[in-house]
Amino acid sequence: MPLTLNSLAGLPGKASEHVLREDLEETGLGQEEVLAKMRERLLIMREAIDRGLRTDAPSVAGMVGWNAKTLWEADDPLQAPLLKRVQAYAMAVNEENARMGRIVAAPTAGSAGTVPGALFGVADHLGFSLEDLVMPLVLAAGIGKIISRQMYIAGASGGCQAEIGPSAAMAAAAVVELLSGSAEAAVHAAALALQNTLGLVCDPVGGFVEVPCVMRNGFYAVHAVSAAQQALAGIRSVIPPDEVVLAMVGIGRLLPLELKETGEGGLADTPTGRRLAQRALTKKP
Repeated sequence: MPLTLNSLAGLPGKASEHVLREDLEETGLGQEEVLAKMRERLLIMREAIDRGLRTDAPSVAGMVGWNAKTLWEADDPLQAPLLKRVQAYAMAVNEENARMGRIVAAPTAGSAGTVPGALFGVADHLGFSLEDLVMPLVLAAGIGKIISRQMYIAGASGGCQAEIGPSAAMAAAAVVELLSGSAEAAVHAAALALQNTLGLVCDPVGGFVEVPCVMRNGFYAVHAVSAAQQALAGIRSVIPPDEVVLAMVGIGRLLPLELKETGEGGLADTPTGRRLAQRALTKKP
């Protein structure tokens, strides 16, 4: 039987080990081959973060490109270095995506910053190495895979809850794994993160993955870390994790098309949103 969130939560040991075992059985690949791919993806994530923090070059549509660098170089009046780091890292990745730079879709391009923002943010804050992130990333991929068996992970399918929701769930589980949490804690972190994205609409201005997508990844990377912290403290989702996914599926079916990545509702349909879209679409190359 394929893993579900509920079944994964009930298994002993690290959740990532069970996810890896299932993947090896399904693909026929060797363990070292899979882990080498994870290391490669981690390096791409790291490079995207580093590039994004160094540059303020504008995006394709010109609506973003300077936000990650601005935040990273700003004073920290809250004296909350982890909060600042996680946000800046996530935004850096998504601004790289908006510039057509190289990123890892995790699980989509529009939600690509949440996993690296949370995972690398916590790792750098606490002094973990790149190798320490390999199995947490395996688990993140497994969580995304389990969710995708119930619903297409795409804004056009279920609104932004179907993109940033799974990415936040993946990131939350990965952070728990990094901090030596149990399989139960990792899965419930994912459920806590996912349930608090339910109903989120997909309303990119002009259809570009820029506004509100870049800042949204910053917010939801922090959201994922919060879910991990709650789960590590012993808090559990009252609604079973698999039922949280089913709730997302049901809400996705109820959302009108205007709120599913069409650019016809929400922020995209505001006067300023329409004006920015028109300007971006008529801009000379």
